[in-house]
Amino acid sequence: MSKRAYFGTDGIRGQANRHPMTAEVALRVGMAAGKLFMSKDDRRHLVVIGKDTRLSGYMIEPALVAGFTSVGMDVRLFGPLPTPGVAMMTRSLRADLGVMISASHNHFADNGIKLFGPDGYKLSDEQELEIEARMDQGLQENLAPPDKLGRVQRIDDSQARYVEIAKATFPRGLSLAGMRIVIDCANGAAYKVAPEALYELGAEVIRVGVEPNGFNINEECGSTHPLAMSKLVKEYRADIGIALDGDADRLVICDEKGQIVDGDQIMAIIADSFAKTDRLKGGGVVATVMSNLGLERYLADRQLRLERTAVGDRYVMARMREGGFNLGGEQSGHLILSDLSTTGDGLIAALQVLAVLKVSDKPMSALARQFEPVPQLLENVRFSSGKPLENAQVKQAIAEAEARLNGSGRLVIRPSGTEPLIRIMAEGDDAKLVSQVVKEIAGAVKTAAA
Repeated sequence: MSKRAYFGTDGIRGQANRHPMTAEVALRVGMAAGKLFMSKDDRRHLVVIGKDTRLSGYMIEPALVAGFTSVGMDVRLFGPLPTPGVAMMTRSLRADLGVMISASHNHFADNGIKLFGPDGYKLSDEQELEIEARMDQGLQENLAPPDKLGRVQRIDDSQARYVEIAKATFPRGLSLAGMRIVIDCANGAAYKVAPEALYELGAEVIRVGVEPNGFNINEECGSTHPLAMSKLVKEYRADIGIALDGDADRLVICDEKGQIVDGDQIMAIIADSFAKTDRLKGGGVVATVMSNLGLERYLADRQLRLERTAVGDRYVMARMREGGFNLGGEQSGHLILSDLSTTGDGLIAALQVLAVLKVSDKPMSALARQFEPVPQLLENVRFSSGKPLENAQVKQAIAEAEARLNGSGRLVIRPSGTEPLIRIMAEGDDAKLVSQVVKEIAGAVKTAAA
């Protein structure tokens, strides 16, 4: 695959007003993507755009609009809406393209651009590379004439539409009445829709992270800071806590005691429920190389398999589509239920867990630990330049670690797709050995990166 100039593992991302997350780049994305997705017929072509609550969305959105309208595409603006809502609406409005402006779980100073095709799925590597090629050449060609410029319209009921779509995934005839739920929306894209959906399904809702100001997205709240949720669950004696991230495509849950439930355990809960009701497709679950070995063993005990992919929900979804699976995700909380959504959806995944909880008539703590996780340790090492993983000493440290684990564990070492980090993960039945090999490899990487 060709080297990417703009796109990473999840769209284009970076610090706002610094390359590549500038108004100029956004303008070129709009022009290039617009040209790629406009067919040759004479009908009006449509792109839909949603965003999270970052201040820089006010800069990126109009730049994208200018790019799309300049090549003759009409634009519909949703305002703040979860990433999966944009994906769903791309398909339901029969748009040629969908765009989400968000840096997901990152700090407010970052932003990003994610693109969805007319089917509601993230673009392929090939499509992203084609957009990149167009961004750097011939943008002034084939611009729309003055009478063919695109028109722009705001869709005022986009949030209400998404609430109804989400509610429809909850089992008919079941209600959340009698349940007290803490929902932390990370001051992000779901700050209105998630509490509203839970309330309309009957729950008593305790809201946190629902006062965005452009700067406080993911700040000491949401799925990356679940302590805020846990604290409120214990304070209000809630039945469960749900924390979403900035664009609401991932979640973390806590039980009534405030104990965290990660994406692997959530996948186990849903997989078990789906398997018992003959709803699980593909004979198992798709997850990434980061998912715990305990999940793999749990599924194997139930004659189900775990298929692993590279890190990134787009790769999980691609494997799900190839193999006919309807459940997949990441340990970080990206959960994809492909019968219900075309991308990770924190709210819809939470609703499936709530359905299991309601039917079980047990406390969340009784469901939260479906399997005993194998000791796992992740360390991120930041570097400023070069390719530390190509260093001879780093390669030697990795080879020695693999030999010491000797089939009793796993080692995953990879560069981050969005930040200058080397991610080092080891897991195995011997926690002391896991800690030692991570420490040794991290030390080698730090030396190489110095």
